[in-house]
Formats: sequence, C-alpha cells, structure tokens
Amino acid sequence: MTELAPTLPLNDGNRIPAIGFGTYPLRGQEGVDAITSAIEVGYRSLDTAFNYENEGAVGEAVRRAAVPRDELFITSKLPGRYHGRDLTAQAVRESLWRLGLEHLDLYLIHWPNPSVDRFAEAWDALVTAQQEGLVRSIGVSNFTEEHLRRIIAATDVTPAVNQIEMHPYFPQTGMRAVNAELGIQTEAWSPLGKGSAPYEEEPVATAAAAHGVTPAQVILRWHVQLGSVPIPKSATPSRQAENLDVFGFELTDAEVAAITALGRPDGRLFGGDPDVHEEQ
Repeated sequence: MTELAPTLPLNDGNRIPAIGFGTYPLRGQEGVDAITSAIEVGYRSLDTAFNYENEGAVGEAVRRAAVPRDELFITSKLPGRYHGRDLTAQAVRESLWRLGLEHLDLYLIHWPNPSVDRFAEAWDALVTAQQEGLVRSIGVSNFTEEHLRRIIAATDVTPAVNQIEMHPYFPQTGMRAVNAELGIQTEAWSPLGKGSAPYEEEPVATAAAAHGVTPAQVILRWHVQLGSVPIPKSATPSRQAENLDVFGFELTDAEVAAITALGRPDGRLFGGDPDVHEEQ
C-alpha cells in the first residue's frame, strides 16, 4: 500500500484527504474492481456523482475493501434535474440508498444550472441535510464567485468545497483566489487534463526529470502545492499507486510558476462554462 495522503481542514471542522480518487466512468464489476483496488492501494477519498451512474459500484467497493467506513471520505453530487428543496432532499437519500451508506462525507451541487435558477434552493436543502446528519460536509462544483456569494448570502452557510475544472492548461488562478478568500477548499476535476494532458510540455518534462518522477506525478504535485485537492482516475493499480505517490518530493516555486504559466484562455476541456452549461 502507498503511504496515505495527508488531510486538509475544511471550514466546518471536518478534514478531507489531500488527494482523492475519481470514479467516472467506472461502472459494473470492472468498476467495483478498480475502485476496490484504489482503496487497497491507499486512497481514502472516493468521488462519485448521481449522474455517473456508479454509486452502487462505489458502495460495493467500500464494502469489499478491508478499510473501516470511518476511514473513508465519500463524495457524491446532485444532478441538475434535482434542483429545488424537495428534489434535492430526495436525491441525497437516493444516493445514500444506492451507495448503501448511512451518511456521505461530502455532497456537492454538481453544476449551478443558472438558467433554471434553483441552485440556491438546492443549497438550502443541503444545509438541512447536513443538519440532519445525512451529509457531514456540503459544497458545490463548478460555481463562480457570483454563484458562491449568492448562496452564502441566502443561507449564511459557506460551502466547504468548490470542485472545479483545473489543470495546467486551465489553472483557475482567479477562481482559486476567490475560494481562498471565502475559506472554501478548491478541489480539481480532470486534474491531469485528460487526453490533452501536458506531459511533454517543457516545464512538466523538465521537472519530472529533475525529481525522478513521472509527468503525471509532477502535475499532481503542482496541485498539492497550490492547495488544490486533485481527484485523478485510473483503473490500473500501478497507475493508481503512482498518482497517489506525490508526497515524497517538492517542486520549486519556479517549477510551480512555470507549470501555471501553461494556462490558456481557451484551456477548458469542453464547453463547461458554469454561466451557460446545463446538466440534466
């Protein structure tokens, strides 16, 4: 087993592992096997979502792995079609039922869906779910500063986490600053950049050679040093272990800055602008 990741404090008094395991699109028996492997390798944070259609596989892996439930940090997310107080409450309970768990460690609003304009109602319902003990921490995903300030003003409750697209081609400098100002932990989806991962870019390749690690490890370490919680996904046990093994070296400030400088104005992986993107 790889050494466990350290944990970071959240604004509600809970803690989150500094690196997590993304489960999309792992499904079925192959998904169960891959997620079980991730737990056995050393991951303690598992990230799923209602719309990934794999909460059952995640729950089965949790039951199969020889790790106590209270040592795991399980996240799921609210789909767009369940925005609204009653629907959100229903979605949380459905996620728990599919996972076979009594509580979630973190539940996020997956996308704000601003044209529907019910994300504030959904957030209010998550505040209630947290008060009822169904969810220990609550947060959001893909929220802009405007979305964040609106729900905070409406409920006086600040999200513990904002999970956003973040990788070297889209380093989210401005949004990370907003999250930090508000006391919100930044979490990164697609932290390596998927098919466009910048493994051969000079700052990444040079840092990998200098530290005797892989380009993927350099990028994940970049996240860690920026204070972001990356959630990489791999179905291969050796790659899972490699992705988790990023706490034994440290990038220089110059290396971090050079990787951040790879950012592009059009760096998003797809048209996932939170101001216009709509999720079902």
